[in-house]
Amino acid sequence: MTSRLRVVTVGTGYFSQFHYNAWQRLADTGEVELVGICSLDRPAAETLARRFGTPTVHDDFIAMLDTVEADLVDIITPPGTHAGFVRAAVERQRAVVCQKPFTPDLETARHLVAEIEQRDGRVFVHENFRFQPWYPKLKSLLDADAIGTPFQVSFRLRPGDGQGPDAYLERQPYFRTMPRFLIHETAIHLVDTFRFLFGEVTSVYAQLDRLNPAITGEDAGLVLFGFEGGRRGLFDGNRLVDHPANNRRLTMGEMLIEGSAGILSLDGDGKIHRRRFGSDDWEEIEFAWNDTDFGGDCVYRTIRHLVDHLVRGTPAMNSAGDYLVNLRIEEAIYRSAESGGRIDC
Repeated sequence: MTSRLRVVTVGTGYFSQFHYNAWQRLADTGEVELVGICSLDRPAAETLARRFGTPTVHDDFIAMLDTVEADLVDIITPPGTHAGFVRAAVERQRAVVCQKPFTPDLETARHLVAEIEQRDGRVFVHENFRFQPWYPKLKSLLDADAIGTPFQVSFRLRPGDGQGPDAYLERQPYFRTMPRFLIHETAIHLVDTFRFLFGEVTSVYAQLDRLNPAITGEDAGLVLFGFEGGRRGLFDGNRLVDHPANNRRLTMGEMLIEGSAGILSLDGDGKIHRRRFGSDDWEEIEFAWNDTDFGGDCVYRTIRHLVDHLVRGTPAMNSAGDYLVNLRIEEAIYRSAESGGRIDC
């Protein structure tokens, strides 16, 4: 692989803007070159091509792969296309970063990962929540024993975007028809984040509900997590309810981590506070981050991490094989909700 990474992309929908902004910043440093864009929306692709000076625009993904020399494919399309696009890129020995949900279900993911590994492919899931800057900061505080022994973590997901007959139409209308929604599309981020902060999940117990009749899948629910070492977690999600924040999509909710020597809190503005055990006073933990694009610039931080891996050989998180752990936990959550019992992971 050359030191200047040659990238092709597929997709020009709502969330792709954050990917293209990240690629623009890396292109400006000379580290990457965007050499091909594929989209069924050709005017959108041509607008991006002019912005990047990209010579090729395509409406056929396979044709782009077969005619454009590239090192990495960035898949930014709706979930139903992911497995086919990943498979085609791996067959042509391209590295891949793929948006989540990675595949429609665990069984499809298992088969796809087996194919990837058989071909020695390099595929990574664009799981960006753990790259939101407050989570690495919380991780560093936990590692430094800032609250002693951690006991439990909870997250209240409250984006407030799920009410009414037109819910989700403005940004990502395919949300409305997903048979599995809250966990498969959204809470999977928190599954990954909980693992990043607290370690491996040993069990789940879930209750899931659909509150908005205009959509197909569930949009509210509670999930209890057991972790190695006896620690506990709670995901409390409701997309119809909001939380106080200048931008309610910044953190999409609030987190609390409780330990033997204190508590850490994350609010909707990305601020972290600590209250020491026995004290009534909260102190703000200062840390630097960029309020850019989505989630504290987490899309750029995710892509930056992957580029460093591909060009410099640094360790990478969230390979497709690693990501199967998240998908096994997701499947256990749905099994728990269906059976009404706790499921061991």
